[in-house]
Amino acid sequence: MKPKVLVTRVIPDAGLKRIQQVCEADIWPEVMPPPYSVLKERARGVDGLLCLITDRVDGDLLDAIGPQLKVISQMAVGVDNIDLNAARVRQIPVGHTPGVLTEATADLAFALLLAAGRRLLESVEYIRAGKWRTWEPTTLLGADFSGATLGIVGLGRIGKAVARRAAGFDMRLLAYNPTMTADEAAAVHARLVDFDTLLRESDFISIHTPLTPQTRGLFNRDVLAKMKPTAILVNTARGPIVEMEALYNALTTGVIRAAALDVTDPEPLPPDSPLLSLPNLTIVPHIGSASVWTRDQMALMAAENLIAGVTGRPLPHAVSQ
Repeated sequence: MKPKVLVTRVIPDAGLKRIQQVCEADIWPEVMPPPYSVLKERARGVDGLLCLITDRVDGDLLDAIGPQLKVISQMAVGVDNIDLNAARVRQIPVGHTPGVLTEATADLAFALLLAAGRRLLESVEYIRAGKWRTWEPTTLLGADFSGATLGIVGLGRIGKAVARRAAGFDMRLLAYNPTMTADEAAAVHARLVDFDTLLRESDFISIHTPLTPQTRGLFNRDVLAKMKPTAILVNTARGPIVEMEALYNALTTGVIRAAALDVTDPEPLPPDSPLLSLPNLTIVPHIGSASVWTRDQMALMAAENLIAGVTGRPLPHAVSQ
């Protein structure tokens, strides 16, 4: 008899077909994630759960699923939606998809840096509003990149990939990462500094730290006030690292120049959010890993974690619990 699994969203065929070869798969077909109450009922009795960052996986859910659950496989790098302690005490291994989305996410982070710095969306709207009459020497002036200072908060895989891209633009690189040595940072031509120095000296700041109790709300009103008034903030990590109200106030009062977000809090933002009306804020819908190859590889990794778990083998990409 095939092991029973629940897949909480339609994932790319590369992973889905692999799962269906080995498992009896119940696949949630809707665009929106299953409501928590529905998830608890639908997952009852399964041997494996493949989830996304939009699914809350806590002790109550694990108890509802039952003691036969052998694995939780997340199609993402971050696992802040999963109660790892609840999984550990129930001896349920948790898998994720690290490494494979590094380059795609770094590409997007740098695309957002460029878009916000050179005011691309404002320029598009300028044309659509019929304001483009001639070449003007002082219209829509943006930031320079060559020689500017980029501060990277969190110099892990993605942070280092962003640093490599910035080097090609002749940018000066600063990094804040409390667990890293200066030599490790120097390997990607970055200088390790304390957080206040990074805030004070950076023309651009790109966030690549995981969401933890220490980083939740890290970029609050006081921290944003320490940045240059000409600085640009980019977040492709997790939405709650930046306080949305504080960011709105900073962008509307000139505390910082501009921002670009791939992630928000809440996610998505409600359509009437005042942030969506700001010309100096670029927002995209959590597309950091949204390239064809990357999402296929994420689906395959999540599938292999799931299959390994339900067949009693070690997960190839396990989260340290």
